[in-house]
Amino acid sequence: MTSHDAHADEAAAHHHTPEEIRAEMRKYWIILGALGMLTIITVGVRYVFDLSVGWTIVVAMIIACIKGSLVAAFFMHLISEKKLIYSVLVITVIFFIFLIGLPLSHYADRLR
Repeated sequence: MTSHDAHADEAAAHHHTPEEIRAEMRKYWIILGALGMLTIITVGVRYVFDLSVGWTIVVAMIIACIKGSLVAAFFMHLISEKKLIYSVLVITVIFFIFLIGLPLSHYADRLR
């Protein structure tokens, strides 16, 4: 097999039918709609519920994490990745939570 044949086989393996492309596009539109709805919910929480600033930030961060997960899973195609990617992602989330917790613990110490 020549390199040209190998390249042609690789290109054929990545060819998608119009039905597959429509299914992918539908999935992306659904995710986009979910992201829009979550943005509206984030803004709505601020104006509809009488929450303190701290709780509003907590709710907004939870919604932002959900939105970030959707973007990473579907638009960055991490949903079909191997275990190593998930391990790195989990470590990143743990480190992020730790870094967010540092100023919060400092704030809690100042209140005491």
